[in-house]
Parts: sequence; C-alpha cells; structure tokens
Amino acid sequence: MEILRLGIDGQLSVDPSDVETASLDFGLLTRGQPLAVLHPVSAQDIARVVKAAYGSNQGMTVSARGHGHSINGQAQTTNGVVIQMSGWKGGNKPPRPHVWAEERYVDVWGGELWIDVLKSTLEYGLAPKSWTDYLYLSVGGTLSNAGISGQAFNHGPQISNVYELDVVTGKGEVLTCSEDENTELFHAVLGGLGQFGIITRARISLEPAPNMVRWIRVLYSNFSAFTSDQEHLISLHAEPSNQKFDYVEGFVIVAEGLINNWRSSLFSPQNPVKISTLFPTGGVLYCLEIAKNYHESTAQTIDQEVEFLLKKLNFISTSVFTTDLLYVDFLDRVHMAEMKLRSKGLWEVPHPWLNLFIPSSKIAEFDKGVFKGILGNKTSGPILIYPMNKNKWDHRSSVVTPDEGLFYLVALLRSALDSGEETQSLEYLNNQNRQILRYCDEAGIKVKRYLPHYTTQQEWMDHFGNKWDRFYEMKMEFDPRHILASGQRIFTPTFPSLSNMPS
Repeated sequence: MEILRLGIDGQLSVDPSDVETASLDFGLLTRGQPLAVLHPVSAQDIARVVKAAYGSNQGMTVSARGHGHSINGQAQTTNGVVIQMSGWKGGNKPPRPHVWAEERYVDVWGGELWIDVLKSTLEYGLAPKSWTDYLYLSVGGTLSNAGISGQAFNHGPQISNVYELDVVTGKGEVLTCSEDENTELFHAVLGGLGQFGIITRARISLEPAPNMVRWIRVLYSNFSAFTSDQEHLISLHAEPSNQKFDYVEGFVIVAEGLINNWRSSLFSPQNPVKISTLFPTGGVLYCLEIAKNYHESTAQTIDQEVEFLLKKLNFISTSVFTTDLLYVDFLDRVHMAEMKLRSKGLWEVPHPWLNLFIPSSKIAEFDKGVFKGILGNKTSGPILIYPMNKNKWDHRSSVVTPDEGLFYLVALLRSALDSGEETQSLEYLNNQNRQILRYCDEAGIKVKRYLPHYTTQQEWMDHFGNKWDRFYEMKMEFDPRHILASGQRIFTPTFPSLSNMPS
C-alpha cells in the first residue's frame, strides 16, 4: 500500500503470474517470495520504490531482475519488490537505445537486452566491442557481473567498455557516475553484483560493425598443444586486425555422444573425417573455436589472413570445420541452440552451472584432475574453456580474478534432466560440482568463481580477498540498510523480520 501511493508511472503488479515469474530464474534451483513486481518506465520509478524501502520499518527489500538468467536466485527477494527491468507491460516503456554515431557510443536502459542493443546500433553500422555468448541478457545484469565472451582477450569484458552509468543507490538517490564523476561508485557498480545500486542507464562504447564472420573449429587431442595455441592467439591482441582473430574460445568434448552437437549443421569439413576415430583411448578432445570478422568489400583477403594464422597452430590437420555467416547470426548463435532445446522441452530444466576463473599456471593440473578425472566420459552440457588477458580488466572494478597475467574461464554449463540416468540428475551434478571445488582446494588451485554463489559472509570475504574491505565500505555508503540484491546473500538486511537470513 505504501508503494501504491508513490505515484509511479510504470506498473506495480501483485498478479500471481507476475509474482510467480519473478520468484524463479534460469537455474530453477531456488525460489523467491516477492510481495510485488514493479515494471518501471524510468529511473525515478525505481528511485521512489527504493527510497520507500529505505525509509520503511516493514523490512522491505528490492531486487532488480533482467531476463531472469541468474542461476542461484541472485535476482530474487523475499518480503520485498522485484524490479522487472526487462519485458515491459502496459503502454509506457523505458527509453529506447540512443545511438551517438559520431561519438561512437550508445545510451541504453539497464533492462535492455543485448540483442536489442545490437539491432539498434547496427542501424548506424556500429556495434559494441565486447559481448556475452548469449544475447538475451540484460545490460544491467551482465555489467553487474562482468560480461565475457571470446572478444574479452582483445577488448576486455563488457565492464571495460562502459563510459558512464546512471545508478539508483540503496538510499533511493539517482546518481550519474563515470571516470570523472562519482568515480568510486562507477567502479564499484561494475561487477558489483547489484550491491551498491541498480543500473538504469549505461553508455557503451561502439566500433564499426563488420557484416560477415568466418567461424572456424579445429580439434586437438593434446591439451598442452590446445592451451599453447589459445595463449598464442590471445597474445596477438595488440597486433593489427588483419594479424589476429577477433574471437577466441574453446570447449571440451569428454564423450563421443557430444560429437553430433559439436558438429552442427552450419559446418562442413574441409577434409571429411570420422571424428570419433580421433578420440584417444578413454581420453578427451578439445575444440578451439575462433572467428574473424570481415566486410564483403574485403572478402578477397580473408582466406589469406586466416590461412596465415592457422599455419602457426598445432591442431589435428584433418579436423578443420569452417563456415561463413552474417555477423548478427554469429553473435546470436546460442539463441538458435535455445530454440532447438525449447522445442524438445530441454530448456526449462534445472541448470547447476559452475563457472570458474583458473590461473593459467594450474590449467594443466585442472585438466588432469577434472576433465580427465572427475568428469569421466559423462557430461550433460557444454564445457567452455578459454584464456583471457588480465591487463584488459580494470582492477578498480568489483570483479575478482586470479593473481596471474593470464587466466582461464572454465564454464560447466550443464542441465539436470529427469531421464532416469543418475549422471544427469540434479543431485549427481551438484555433488560433482562440490567435488570439483574440493579438488581445486586440495590441489592448491586458487580458483575464483564467476557468477559466484555463497551462503555465508565468511565465504564472500574469502572470495573477495583484499577487495573485501573496500566492498564493505562501499556497501555501507551506498546501501547502508542492505536493501538491494539480498538474493546474493552477501549482506543481511538490517530489518528485524529478516534476521533469520544467513550472515
């Protein structure tokens, strides 16, 4: 009732279907219990609600939700309001993306999906520099974590490509922040897990967009050759564009059954070969995935540039798979896979994902203990692996990465299926995740979790390490009552009625 009296321009809903949607996320591992859902049309709508929560004695919390792709309830709340930043209801809508073509940046609403940012900027022949693999995520959501894909070795994560933010703090203030204004808040919010404010606008750097991509996959049976080639390719980040790839990723194939998924209909082999014959006995294959952007006007040189780069790599020579496609189709490639999974009823299932940053000096040990050990020859989803350059990450952001110049993302993107097979069950996959973390701990592999999830403040303190004191200080300044993003379970809201949450 307090909120209803605030004069909000958007829509406040207590509709059971709205509340049900806001109580779930992509992970399907936990459930929130929001009292209401706000569909805002402006930063002022959000500020009014947060300010009411800040001044309330009723114990109200506020969590921003984008497209609902959290895994462990990070965007959920209990006894509070979920701000539904994406997918608007009613006649009024938040501002559309505003492209500044000469300045090469775009101003976007925090709930805008990256696919819509791409479509808006392509009208001007421009595009953001750094991406996530899946474009149906909100701008505010990825910037609150980091936002990474195969371009990060070159341009850094998405948070390294932001000029300015508008943020609603936990006191209900609307603040503009950048390198020059409210600088500490700017860096704290980037990768800050929603703890200091809700991003309502982001100004994102743009570059001229290519119109085509040469997409290549090659196979390795030797892990050392695979990682050496990946590290060589990302070391070329300072070279001219015609002497490096624009995208470097990779993944692990631990079971022959995954070959059909790996070898999608988009790819035709230059040298036809039965891939299953490449598997080492009881072993693992590694796929290097690389891409080169080009314009149709420069298509005559793309073959030569790619051949020059491939010549220096040590992949299995009969395993080159290549395709050319539109830039927008390459960036939106995961959405095509989503449509297939949805059609089979395999999308809306639990996703016990585990994303780890691993120091490059320990990646061979991780391969031996996890890819060739714990996982066996069973998995139930993609396993990504690719290196990044730490010097492309701004150390002033809230993100925590390993203390080495190179580190790897290993993302176990698995789905739990109710198929009757034990190795695909949620319990089995959760236990395997715990086993992987325990192995890293015992082997002295100092991993940092990406999209982290912990349940005690001590675990969070360990996660942030020497960044914790600053993180805590910023929380006290910008969200002193711990109203925002309580689903992250970092801080306990300071209301007596919520004192049963873990601290």
